This record gives sequence, structure tokens and C-alpha cells, in this order.
Amino acid sequence: MSKRSAAETDHDAQALKSGQRPEQEQNGGDIPEFEDEFEDEFESEDEIFEAGVDGRPDAEREAEEQEAMDLDQATFIPGRTALGAGESLAPDLSTYEMLHTLEAPWPCLSCDVLRDHFGDNRKTYPATVYSVAGTQAARGREKENQIMVMKMSGLGRMEKEGSDSEDEDEDEDENSDPILETRTIPLATCTNRIRAHQAPQATAARPGTTLTAAMTESGDVLIHDVTPHLSSFDTPGTVISIQQDKPVSTIRAHKKVEGYALDWSPLVPTGKLLTGDSDGKIFATMRTEGGGFVTDTNPFTGHQGSVEEIQWSPSEKNVFASASSDGTVKIWDARSKSRKPAVSVQVSKHDVNVLSWSKLTTHLLASGADDGEWAVWDLRQWKPSSQGASVATKQNAVASFNFHKEQITSVEWHPTDDSIVSVAAGDNTVSLWDLSTEIDDEESKDTAGVNDYPPQLLFVHYMDQVKEVHWHPQIPGALMATGGSGFGYVTCVLAWRDLLANLPIASSRPSACKLILFGQSRSATTGSPAFRNQPILDRQRPVKTSVTQIRLDRHGRSSTFVVMYRRKSAPSKESRDDADGGFLLSS
Repeated sequence: MSKRSAAETDHDAQALKSGQRPEQEQNGGDIPEFEDEFEDEFESEDEIFEAGVDGRPDAEREAEEQEAMDLDQATFIPGRTALGAGESLAPDLSTYEMLHTLEAPWPCLSCDVLRDHFGDNRKTYPATVYSVAGTQAARGREKENQIMVMKMSGLGRMEKEGSDSEDEDEDEDENSDPILETRTIPLATCTNRIRAHQAPQATAARPGTTLTAAMTESGDVLIHDVTPHLSSFDTPGTVISIQQDKPVSTIRAHKKVEGYALDWSPLVPTGKLLTGDSDGKIFATMRTEGGGFVTDTNPFTGHQGSVEEIQWSPSEKNVFASASSDGTVKIWDARSKSRKPAVSVQVSKHDVNVLSWSKLTTHLLASGADDGEWAVWDLRQWKPSSQGASVATKQNAVASFNFHKEQITSVEWHPTDDSIVSVAAGDNTVSLWDLSTEIDDEESKDTAGVNDYPPQLLFVHYMDQVKEVHWHPQIPGALMATGGSGFGYVTCVLAWRDLLANLPIASSRPSACKLILFGQSRSATTGSPAFRNQPILDRQRPVKTSVTQIRLDRHGRSSTFVVMYRRKSAPSKESRDDADGGFLLSS
């Protein structure tokens, strides 16, 4: 309600004629002599307002900065800490050597990286990656499923800040636009898992054969020869015939029982395949000299639950391992007439989802379970039970980690570094680990109040509903991950910067090289001079996207590392792109 009287309101409402000024009040409101009836249009010269670097007063900016610093003193842990309303994760791209994502109509549960003819140990850019993946279409639209054969070229490295003009031409080549080429093979069912086998080149005129095996939801295993699909990328005008899209063999031994486990033997060039199903049966399929496939209908049995994973030994062509929902890992001899396991070990109280057999240190086997724990086992310590090989024994793991709190969906040893392992989990993260890293008792005393970060943890990449991650066998440090939500399919190709390995220190992997904190911590503190691992605010970045830094003093050399993830208060429409990213210690 108005506080003025009706008379005053009516008086104010009267219209003024053109150019007429309102009359002054007579109750002492007369304009004194020599006083301008209008206010000065300019500020007094004695009143000076200083603005900060962003155009605002320093006091206002500092107040906002202080408020932001007081918001959250806790460490942000991806996969555990929930984002607040209006918050999203944004990656610091400087922690990546390379990061590219692609999207297709349907999500994929599985992918595999193919070897190519560009050579090993490649470190130049732009990079080229060949891969295969199988889709998972929505219920009722199964006929839209397909196997995707992909060539990703022009994969440039991340742009470097402050690069010299001399490197401009080189950077321009490295940062070329990525190109995706695909060849699709139609399927009428979802692919649970896909694995590729590349036979060596038979003659100079005849290239090597690339086969894919897809374990499908229908229970059939479809084997395709994708050699013509791959060749078509480098031969313009090539048309793939309908016949070439058809499977060269279909394994029906599982009798419509769904499964996820399959693996090609790395020691049988022509091709030998193992497949496992939800009934606990494992079948072996051999490729004949004529190019056909023969499946032994007598299965390997012994698991009391679903066979979730199979891994051939990288050094003995008749030995393989299997993991099951019964919590056991079993070692088998493929020559056994009884089709029973040689050794059985209870490795978890939960489902064992994945396995990886180290190709460099062949007595090490990694496993990942449904409770989020993954472990490394020394097979030299595994012995059969005195009650018989079918009875599971208990063994101690060489190393075990429960950092992830959701199911482990993928685990894989690095192809050229026998201490590095990649892990994907249901908490939407891909983590990289270095098992050669340790921390001594003196260093462990100063953890800034954070006690559950293993020193072996090197890097964490966030990816929505990630299902699998695989190392590229020819590009050091490069990985390919697949996952997705809803109708979106996202595959990420990334290469992390192993900056710790390049530091001029006495040992290649010192015990002080450890990741203490991730993500978001806005307290501005300093640590002890010997090992400063408390979070400090990075003043070079906007307050709303502050990061955590870790300072380490190794052998007299002080280094500052920035942990890449930070919270973003106002996600844009491209929040999906912002959501995929990682953590890394970067100098």
C-alpha cells in the first residue's frame, strides 16, 4: 500500500506540458541563491572508485573469493562425493596428452583395439586408432544392433599453452581435426562382449586376417572376418558386399544360454577361442586349416555360477583361467580329458567379474570383483587343494585395493610396463595404478587428514557408465574406453601424461611420488617443508574453478603438482562433454 496521501498521488499524476518542469515544494524546498537547481552530472574529483582486474571493486571480488574458499573444505572424491545442485565436473585438459570422444546412436558394452601397420612405440601426432565395438540397442529395437569397425585418424594431442611461434607449424599438424570412418555389420541381437584376433600375414600379397568374436545376448557366438572392412578404409570406392557382412561361423554350443566370457589364444596364430556362459560351461572352438571353425561339444565344467571372464595364458598355450559369480578363479589345462579345473581359488565373497593375465610377468593375474575390490595374485603360490582340484582354496593376494566402491567392470595390464594396470568401475571412473610405487612410514605420517588414497593410484578419468577400458598396444599410455547412458554411446580415446616418469630424480619411481588428494578443496594452507601435501588454492585460476595442488620435495627438488578435476557451478548444455575427464599429477 502507498504511504502517500491520495492528494499527493493525484498531484504527481498530472501530466506536464512539453518542456514544463515540476514546481518546487513550498515547505522549505526553495532553491537557495547561487545554487544550481540541477545536480552535478559529474562525480566529485575527490571521490575515486578503484576497480579490480575484472572491473569490480577489489573488496567485492575479495569477499566473493573468501566466500568460495569457505564453501567446501572436504576433498572431492569422484565416484563417491555427490555433486551439488547446479554443479558438474569439468576436466583440466592440460593433464592429457590426448583426449577425444565420439558418440553413436546406441551404447556399447564392449570394444577392442586393433593393431595396425604404423609401427610400435609411437609417440608422434596426430594418431590413428583402429577398433571394433558392439552395440546394445533398446528393447524392441534389437534389429538396429550392429558391430562397428572404426578408423579414427587425425587424433591430435592437447594444445599446449604458451607454445613458441617456431613450433606453430608442428602444432598445426598435431592439432588437426579428428576424422571418424566406420563400417557397420548389422546384427539382430545385443553384443555382450567382443574380442578381436589378428592372424599374421600369410604372404606379401595376402594381408593378415582380422577376426572378431561377439558373445551375444541370444547365446550365439558370432565370428566375423572384418579384414575387408578394415582394408576399405585405405582403398577408396571399396564396397562391402552382403556376403562379407555375414558371420563366417556361428557357435551354437551354448544352446541359447547368454554369456559374457570369451578370449582368443595369443599363442595360436590361426585362431583358438574359448567362450563361457551363465550356466557355468566353457566351450573351446578351433579354426581349421581350411578356414572353418569346429567347436568341441564337451564343455569344461566346475564353476557353481556364471562364467564371467576367461583369459588364456600368455606363455602356455594349453592353460587358461576363468572367473565366476561363485567368487572363484580356476586354472585349467585344455588338454584335460576330464574337463575339470587343475586349481581352484576363492578370491572373493562376491562375483568375480573380470581378469587380466600379465603378458610381461606371466605369473601375475589381476582380478576385479562386484564389491569394488581388485587384486593381483601370484600364480606360483596357487596349489590344488588336498581334497581335490575342484575344492577351492584360499590364498593371499600380492596386492588388493578397495578404492572403488562399485563393481569392477574392466581390468587390464599395460602392454609394455609390467607394473601399470588400468581399472574401470561402476562409480563412473577409469583409474590407472602403478604397483611399483610404495610409501615409507615417515612419509605416511603426513597425509593432510586423507588416509584412503593408495600411493599406487596415479590417475583417475571420469566417464559416465564406463564398461571397458583397453590399452593401445602400439601407442604408449593411450587407452580406449567405452560406456554410455540412455541412448547415448560414448567412446573415449585418451592418453595420459606420465610426468612423474620424466622428473630428474634419483629413482625412476620414488616412494614420494604419490597422489594424496583429488579434485576440489578450497582451503588456502601451507604444509611442512619436507613433504607438503596439504591443498592450497591456485590463485592463477578463477575461484569458481579452483583446483588442488600437491607439493612434494623429492631428493632436494621441490615440485608442484596440480590435480585436475574441479567443480563447475554453472553447467552448460555441453555438460556431457564436461563430465568426461580425469585427474593427474601435473607439473
